[in-house]
This record gives sequence, C-alpha cells and structure tokens, in this order.
Amino acid sequence: MENFDQVRPQGEKPVSTGNWMLTFLIMAIPLVNFVMLFVWAFGSNTPPSKANWAKASLLWMLICFGFAILILVMLWGTLMALFSGVL
Repeated sequence: MENFDQVRPQGEKPVSTGNWMLTFLIMAIPLVNFVMLFVWAFGSNTPPSKANWAKASLLWMLICFGFAILILVMLWGTLMALFSGVL
C-alpha cells in the first residue's frame, strides 16, 4: 500500500479528526452552516480536501433545494386542481 505522505503535495497537512468533528458540529447549526460552507469552499486558508468537500456540499444543497421547489410546485398544482371545483 502506498504511503499517503508521498502522494500529498508538499506543505499540505491533512485535516485532523478534531477539525472534522468541529466542522460537522458547525454544519448542524442552521444558517451558520451555509455561510461557513462558502467560507470553506472559497477561502484561501482552507485545506484543499476541505474546500472540495465544501464545494460538493454546496452543490448537493443546490440540487436538494431544486428538487424541493419542484415538489412544492407539483403539490401546489395538484392541490389547485383538486380544489378548483370545490370552491
């Protein structure tokens, strides 16, 4: 098995377990998590692994938000069709 220190670029330290624990704790706080994802994704002092994780998380948030809007529109249309003859 390859040694990860040989694969990692020089000067780049791995993100520690404690740092990831704090990251996931921050992600549990509404609104703060959204702001911090942008800070981690596009900040200059963020390790590349954490920046890539933050960018992927933002993309997943965008995809889920799009699906939620789509479901709400379909639900609204269904309700309007059901109740249009009742009112």
